[in-house]
Amino acid sequence: MAYIDLRGHQTWSNEFANNGEALLSLHGGLSASHRWDYLILPAVADNYHVYSYDRTAHGRTGIRPGYYHFEFQANEAIAYIEDVIKGPTHMIGHSDGAIISLMVAIKRPDLVKSIVSIGANFNWDAGFAPNEFDGEIMISEEDAAEYAELSPDAPENQQSIIKRAREIWKSEPTMTTEDLAKINCPVLVMAGEEEPFSNHHTIDLYEALADADLAIVPGATHSVMKDKPEFALAILKDFYSGLRERDLDQQ
Repeated sequence: MAYIDLRGHQTWSNEFANNGEALLSLHGGLSASHRWDYLILPAVADNYHVYSYDRTAHGRTGIRPGYYHFEFQANEAIAYIEDVIKGPTHMIGHSDGAIISLMVAIKRPDLVKSIVSIGANFNWDAGFAPNEFDGEIMISEEDAAEYAELSPDAPENQQSIIKRAREIWKSEPTMTTEDLAKINCPVLVMAGEEEPFSNHHTIDLYEALADADLAIVPGATHSVMKDKPEFALAILKDFYSGLRERDLDQQ
């Protein structure tokens, strides 16, 4: 766990034990790798070589021009895969991280072996409640203290980052079902029953994909890995076990 130079930008990167094929873990928006990795590691650490990083303007990685647009973040992920992992990888992401995984698979299918998409909307028009991203920005004392401790940017930037994220979520991402149909790798689409967007949107995502499994977790919110950890981890383990069985059958 250390800073790396990712094409001219100091980026916080994590690499766990090499227990198999590469797997890239992507945290959600306005989050960080340390808030996400521990939730999924029990399902993947024994069989995969896990990587993760704090995206630009998240966690320990600072701001740079163009940040937070999804195209920017997808290109950043591609750069990380090319420069750090240096080959095709499995991808598992939550929320914005899942969106980025889908975008990478569309842009660079040669770099993606499989995707676990957790709580992703593929298009901004996903059935969110009116004014979902409006209203006063409230930052808890705990979140403010963490940002001040971890981020290389000044504390006053936290408010502007949240505002920028909210504005972008009103018009991005812009993937269509036609775009999703281009993804040929295996995909697990997982979502909570009570996501902020409609269940119909999750099903549209699943049905647009060529090779997909669907898991809508009952009683769970957007924080499905925290709400139903044992259930969610069992689903992840089953998906990855199935991938390994596929590989053995093809040998």
